[in-house]
Amino acid sequence: MDNSKSKIQTKLTFDDNVIKKIAGLASRNVDGGVLSLEGGMLSNLGNRFRSDSDPTQGVDAQVGEQQVAISLNIVIEYGKDMRQVFQQVCQRVQQDLERLTGLEVIEINVQVDDVMSKQEWQAQASGKPNSTVDTENKVK
Repeated sequence: MDNSKSKIQTKLTFDDNVIKKIAGLASRNVDGGVLSLEGGMLSNLGNRFRSDSDPTQGVDAQVGEQQVAISLNIVIEYGKDMRQVFQQVCQRVQQDLERLTGLEVIEINVQVDDVMSKQEWQAQASGKPNSTVDTENKVK
């Protein structure tokens, strides 16, 4: 009789949207500077018809079995040091993704799509779904 136990094979994978959501929430949690993440024209058009927020907007992810690459499109608050905001966003996104998933972040690309004052952004974002993404409670 063979008493050796067979080893089960296991594998953990992540849907691209899970990675996008983590990166989106992490980048919105940077202290000061990031007003919002913006999608392309189709995403922005879709926002007009959506009633709930989408933390993946403005985030693209290429997810492999062990590594991930992230691209972000952001709006930065006028007067903030964009290089410092960039460094904080990269650090936070990398830290959260690696801590929560174990994936190695090999690339983070950030494109600044706009710069505006907080008041200007609030007036423009009023009533838009992604203007109220809850970063305090992270995932509901």
